[in-house]
Amino acid sequence: MSAAPVLLGYAAAVGFLAPRLMLRGAWPHRAPALAVAVWHALCVSLTLAVALAAYSLAAPTEHLHADLIGLLHWCGLTNASATPDPTTAARLAVALPLSVALLVLGCFGFEVLRGRRARSRHREVLDMVGRRSPGLRATVLEHDLAAAYCLPGFRPRVVVSAGALRLLSAEQLDAVLAHERAHIEGRHHLVLAASEAFARVFGLLPLARHAKVQTAVLLEMIADDQALRRQPREVLAAAMCEMAAGSAPAGAMAVGGPSALIRLRRILAPQQRPHAAVRGSVAAAAVAVPLIPLFMGCAHGIG
Repeated sequence: MSAAPVLLGYAAAVGFLAPRLMLRGAWPHRAPALAVAVWHALCVSLTLAVALAAYSLAAPTEHLHADLIGLLHWCGLTNASATPDPTTAARLAVALPLSVALLVLGCFGFEVLRGRRARSRHREVLDMVGRRSPGLRATVLEHDLAAAYCLPGFRPRVVVSAGALRLLSAEQLDAVLAHERAHIEGRHHLVLAASEAFARVFGLLPLARHAKVQTAVLLEMIADDQALRRQPREVLAAAMCEMAAGSAPAGAMAVGGPSALIRLRRILAPQQRPHAAVRGSVAAAAVAVPLIPLFMGCAHGIG
């Protein structure tokens, strides 16, 4: 029996129904790091389901494991002399699902390089017009508008405007800088690039659109939580209000932005983190979800 209908049905459920369940739940904002992991696990699972469905459609009577072993032997990566060379049809059947995965990985690389180029150009500008502040461990930009953002990745940098230095109190400035450093230390630009790459390939699906938007919001919440380890909630909330009009250049991440109102409500009306049993169950689900397409394929004869 071909696994393609089952895998495509599973992909449709993940692509259309799973986002609704995620958006209805209250726990993602209470455990943002775990929620990011679940969103990305769903994206990986859908990619695998589509790839395996493509293989099943291309070779409905073939065995995936045998084709992979044969292809590795043909490429010289195995030394099993008893393994026959794969046929052209088998190579094409394996190449089809690989192309799905490589397309997503290629888009990820494109997003990473695009962001890196934008940040590199902006660093060159900052080297000319900004001044380094060792005490703040940041670059100060002479601008009246209150703004703060970070340039993650290669040669990371936190940037704060002179307007923000005049407007914010010492505690508020400390919270803002801690927020930006959390983005850099957590390599959030790579996580965001992964969701953008998935959306570039599967942009017609609700999962792709919501995963991209929610990942950006949740990463800001993660940075907020890091800032709250240094300063009280009222201090961070006040700083966010003061910085609401600020913006960030392409490739950067800022404390303000379109998610500021949602984050302010979360900061000022905190809720307890989900119970440890709930967090453990969700984490286990995040690990298991990408494996489901493989199990489904094995159960229907392609594994």
